[in-house]
This record gives sequence, structure tokens and C-alpha cells, in this order.
Amino acid sequence: MTEHPASSNPGEDSSLPASSNGGWMVAALLIVIAALLYRYATPILSELHNPNAGRRAVTPRGELSDIEKTQIEIFNAASPSVVHITTAELRFLSNYDVTEIPRGTGTGLIWSADGYVVTNAHVVQIQQAKRWYVTLADNTTHEARVVGVEPRYDMAVLKIDAGRRKLQTMPIGTSADLQVGQNVYAIGSPFGLDQTLTTGVISGLGRELNTEHGRILDVIQTDAAINPGNSGGPLLDSAGRLIGMNTAIYSQSGSSSGVGMAVPVDSINRVIPDIIRYGANQHPVLGLIPFSDSYLQYFIQKKTFPAEIKGVLTRTVLEGGGAAEAGLRGTASNLDGSPDWGDVITAIDGRPITDIASLFDALDRHEAGETVTVTVWRGGNELEFPVTLQSTLSGS
Repeated sequence: MTEHPASSNPGEDSSLPASSNGGWMVAALLIVIAALLYRYATPILSELHNPNAGRRAVTPRGELSDIEKTQIEIFNAASPSVVHITTAELRFLSNYDVTEIPRGTGTGLIWSADGYVVTNAHVVQIQQAKRWYVTLADNTTHEARVVGVEPRYDMAVLKIDAGRRKLQTMPIGTSADLQVGQNVYAIGSPFGLDQTLTTGVISGLGRELNTEHGRILDVIQTDAAINPGNSGGPLLDSAGRLIGMNTAIYSQSGSSSGVGMAVPVDSINRVIPDIIRYGANQHPVLGLIPFSDSYLQYFIQKKTFPAEIKGVLTRTVLEGGGAAEAGLRGTASNLDGSPDWGDVITAIDGRPITDIASLFDALDRHEAGETVTVTVWRGGNELEFPVTLQSTLSGS
């Protein structure tokens, strides 16, 4: 008789595989976990959704504030007169292949309905720029031609042919009676985003802006945000009148720092008509040639002139000019070869003249044909002469 070995665990059914018991245990555990998840997770998930959710009722806005209405009216009235300017370089890739390379962007304003557009000189005079385009507020783009540039005031005029389209201009104000604290509005294309409105106040007046071509006087300072691309755009007062042209920012990052500068509209209204008529600004001149500032300073150090003298030493008085007709004297030579010094101009219409830059500044406040009182130092005496200013494209 064959004997079977006894089981090591009494009561265990040796006929069932061990793995079968483990499978039932895992299945039971999964069932318990699923039951727990259903029991506790279902209420949590149901709390995240609401089948009855709908739109909220809109709260009536009510009337806009007076300042909002003013800003909207100013923008709507002025924006059709503001343009976006782009420049491009023509590059010849081969004998038969020419392409345009974008060089820069800026802003401009429509000066007259016949297509003259005013902007900054530095917008137009981008290096290698050979093509200029003006995009109007209706998004039509027109090729432009450069009429003329006045680098000393950072002004330029472009001309477009808009066909039968009627171009809209903005009203012109004055910058002579502005006050710090007035609300101002700038419209431009910062970073290429055309028709952008920024707001602020006049934060300073009578600033001087030095450029590589000269010095701009009576510059308006504003905290309205001005960024790259705003150059050439209008600065408006709360009546929607043009009071300046945004030109520069003081910033270490290149973006708005809250200190923007605008060329005053009185200067614009004086210079732009000359550019349109003649292609350049005709500076009013006295009709004389001065010595350099260092020349006078040298002879003051040599005690040829008194130490307290400040002004511009006349080198040559031009024949037929206003200075010659009034009796001003240039520097000549005596019989013994010693210099016979000319007049030192110390003031124009009471405005002190300390160097050649201030002489140009004083003259630029006037127009050709006006008569100004020129104060000179001559041999220890202070004399005054009425001089009629002449018109020329260059001179002193």
C-alpha cells in the first residue's frame, strides 16, 4: 500500500495551489479600495460642478467720468491725424533681385490736407534708409518722399500722395502759455503699436535738449509714457490742440522712465512752413561771422578784454547785411599790424549772449524781417544797435 506524506500544516487542503489563495486576497483588497473611493470621492467630485450654473447678471456701468469722456473725445478727434512711419533700406541681392530691409519705425502727424507729414529728423535720417512709408489711421500705406530736414530742431517733413482721400489735420495750439500741471496726451506707435494713447501732465517747462546738431530751447517735459516709436508723434493739451512733438526720453533702459521731452509747437509752427516752402529752415541772421568761443576766452586770459566780458566777438561784418547797415564793426588790422578789435555782442533784445550757441538761440526766437536790438561792448562802452534780420539757409 502506497502512503502519502503527511501535510506540514494540519487542516490545509494540499489539493489547491498556493497562488490561488493570494489572488483571492488581492481581488478582495481591490474591491474594498474601490468601495472606499466611491464612498468618499464621489461627494468631493460632485462639489466641483454645478449643473445649474449660468451667466451672472451684468451690472449697469452708468455714465463715464468727465475725464474719461474728455480723453475719449481727444483720441477720437486726433487719432485720424496721427500716422505710423516705417523706413527701409534697398539691398541688391543680385543683378535682378532687390529687397527691402526694415530699418526703423516712428510716428508722424498730418500737417496739411494735401499730404505733408511732420515727424522727427531722427525718424527720417536712419542710417541706410532709402524708402519711407506712411501708414494712415485707416491702415492704408503710402510711399513718402522727404521734403526737407532741420536737424537742429529734430524736425522733418515727408510728402505722400493719398489720392482723393481727404486727410484730416489736428488743431494747432501754442506753447508760450503752458503751465506745469496741465494734462497732456500723447499718441504714437511705441514698439510699433500704432494709435496708442498715453496720458500725463506737463512736469517741466523751459528745458534744453542737446542734440548732435545743436540745442533745442523751451522743450516741454512730460510724464506721459513715451517709448521707442513715439518719436514724431503729437503731444496734445486737454483741448485736443497740438502743443508739442514727442522727441526724446531720459532713460537708462531705453523705455519710458516718466521723463519725456517734446519740441514746443511754437518752434514747429515757425520752422515747418520754411521746410515746405524751401526744403530747409531759413534761419534769421545778423549778417556777420563771429570768432569761436575759445578765441575770445584766449584773449580774455591775455587780458586783452576785461575778465567780466561774456559774449561773442565779431570777426567779419558782411557787406549789405543787417549788421553792416546798423553800424556794427568787425575785427580789422591797424597800420602797425595790431588788431583793431570788433564788437563783442553781449545781448539781443535784452537776452544775454554768452556764447555762439546762445546767439543762435536768441536769433531763432525771431523771424527774418524783424528788427532786434543788439547790445555790444566796444572799447569799454556799451552800445545798442537796431539790426534788421535777414533770411538765409546758413550764416550768423
